[in-house]
Amino acid sequence: MMDYGMGWGGMGWGLGWLGMVLVWVVPLILIFVGIKYLFSEGGFGSGHAARGHQPQTKSALAVLEERYAKGEIGREEFLQKRDDLLEK
Repeated sequence: MMDYGMGWGGMGWGLGWLGMVLVWVVPLILIFVGIKYLFSEGGFGSGHAARGHQPQTKSALAVLEERYAKGEIGREEFLQKRDDLLEK
């Protein structure tokens, strides 16, 4: 029987199609996951660079609505401040 110099019983590295997966598919998956991360919420595409890494601020109306919802201010105060904000 001829050996053809392949070693390990003629199976190359002995991995066959599994070797193909490990050598080609796994790195491609890692590249895809890395690109996806860069353009996702926590990565490059999250807009941090455009805002200069500043936290996103709430609008004054949103803060006012939140305070009213928590019960920190009453209805009359909320309506007055809301009207003041919407006049601007």
